[in-house]
Amino acid sequence: MAEQLLSTLGEKTAPAHAALLVIDVQNDFVATGGFFDRVGADVQTIQQSIPRLVRLIDHAREARMPVIFVQAIYDPQYVSAPMRERNRRSGREMPRCLTGTWGADFYGVRPAAGEPVVIKHRYSAVPNTELVPLLEQRGIRSLLLAGVATDTCVESTARDAYFIDYYVTLVSDCCAAASAADHAGALARFERDYGAVVTFDDVITAWNKTLSALKA
Repeated sequence: MAEQLLSTLGEKTAPAHAALLVIDVQNDFVATGGFFDRVGADVQTIQQSIPRLVRLIDHAREARMPVIFVQAIYDPQYVSAPMRERNRRSGREMPRCLTGTWGADFYGVRPAAGEPVVIKHRYSAVPNTELVPLLEQRGIRSLLLAGVATDTCVESTARDAYFIDYYVTLVSDCCAAASAADHAGALARFERDYGAVVTFDDVITAWNKTLSALKA
């Protein structure tokens, strides 16, 4: 029997089989004085997305949707030769997201008791992490994605999840990138090739409809 398609946003965000991924919302990528700020990223715009993301997390918890935090750790032993070459070529060899440092810590968000934190050492949170076993254990079929940066770690995670048959939905105004152009380009690619691009308000409306239907 063919698996039922999840066609509507309400179906894709149903807490019974969906999870919210909060990706790389860390000081080095968001805070003034962090890595992104030091290499010229528009961290003020990134910071403006965080209060809305916090509200999304709060609503997800109220809806009993699993919230999974993803944290980048780039200690030297995890940085491959190709990554080192890329850093050198781009002039971005300064350390970031080192275990136990301010830069690796979360910015403006914090896992609640019992909410998992998936550690990754690449842009994507899918390969060589605990994410997929965690999703399988919880029966997750659909992912709602938010965080930083839209065009790298968020997009890479969504793309890799799509390739192994997860529904992926990007919350556009709960994500941010180093520049407006990077953000916009990622949204266009994502909607064309991988999954739906929605807003915070779209998600809240879908959840409210689901709750109303359950109470009817």
